[in-house]
Amino acid sequence: MSARRSPLPLVLGAFLLGLLVLAAVVWWQLRGVPAPTREVTATPALIARGEQLARAGNCMACHTARGGEPWSGGHVVKTPFGDLVSSNLTPDPDTGLGGWSAGEFWRALHHGQSRDGRLLYPAFPYTHTTLLQRDDVDALYAYLRTLAPVRREHEPHRLRFPYNTQAALALWRAMYFEPGEYQPDTSRSADWNQGAYLVRGVAHCAACHAERSTLGGSGDSAAFGGSLMPSGDWWAPSLRDPAEAGVQDWSLDDVVALLRTGRGGGASTLGPMAEVVLHGTQHLPEADLRAMAVFLKDLPVQPVKRPAFEGAEPAVLARGGRLYDNHCAQCHGDQGQGAQGIYPPLAGHRAVTQVSPVNTVQAILSGGFGPATAGHPRPFGMPPYRSLLNDEEIAAVASYVRQSWGNKAGAVSALDVARVR
Repeated sequence: MSARRSPLPLVLGAFLLGLLVLAAVVWWQLRGVPAPTREVTATPALIARGEQLARAGNCMACHTARGGEPWSGGHVVKTPFGDLVSSNLTPDPDTGLGGWSAGEFWRALHHGQSRDGRLLYPAFPYTHTTLLQRDDVDALYAYLRTLAPVRREHEPHRLRFPYNTQAALALWRAMYFEPGEYQPDTSRSADWNQGAYLVRGVAHCAACHAERSTLGGSGDSAAFGGSLMPSGDWWAPSLRDPAEAGVQDWSLDDVVALLRTGRGGGASTLGPMAEVVLHGTQHLPEADLRAMAVFLKDLPVQPVKRPAFEGAEPAVLARGGRLYDNHCAQCHGDQGQGAQGIYPPLAGHRAVTQVSPVNTVQAILSGGFGPATAGHPRPFGMPPYRSLLNDEEIAAVASYVRQSWGNKAGAVSALDVARVR
């Protein structure tokens, strides 16, 4: 009888082959691409187009530290892997974009590489801006060079090992990033294509609204299925489910109104989306807003999977009801009916009945403040209860609101509140 061959050589061979493949992937990503040479003539029309695109992307918000000079960087983006710090986009020659060429800027937006060739972290949304046409990238470049230069040294990122290595970033890019300009769908209308170009590209809506893997990647930038934001303090609801944040059953005018004023279709914007409207979409041309509305309305409907309903304990609901009567009913009504045009109803409101309770909890903790826009310059606000109510009390009133007047959403625990707090 012949002796059985040991599988060890095959295992070792497969292991070594895997290491070689990984090394090749890392090398291929790290080698990068050269920055193309192209002169940009900054005409008034090109600068105006660049300002519109910067508004659509709400770029200033992420590149401005709290209390800092606009566009000069220093804003901290908290992620499960550590903190990322935004860069200076002003044309300062030493600490900003003053020394960058138009080609180097295009390479950053299209390939996710810095001026020195280093791979950039995808908190800078190059996985979306790669879709931008070269003329639009040049327009953004021309506009940014009109800003007042501000000297502000870049702060280093504070990421844990191994996420702070270029090798780890190279592997991430191999799994989740493929550069390429937007290709119009010839079977769709011009408005749909313009909306898709804006929503999927410079506006990078899927950066918040797409599902994420444990490594923070999204395989499909058009998924829009909803996700907890990297900081963990807001939930970006699904744009494919009308019970979450989908607008498939809205009128075009209502979608445009929401993007332009922060209110529309019986909904209002809070938190990060209010910031998007405040600094971004309210300033866009009507044609761009309508194109975005056409695209968003046409997203395929895919209901979010909901767990089996579990009611809160009667004692918890009773406590929540008392708290609601004391702190909430004066504005939102005894039956959660709200006040037309002033205070939103809570009965049947999809922001209250979303699968995730995060936004309800956050609104109670931090208050609810809509954006002040030209179409709605003096929105009513809701005071924060962070220092007035403890975690158990906030959990009780949130559970009461999510399970009263016909609402059928899951109960909220004190631990849920603590995570958001």
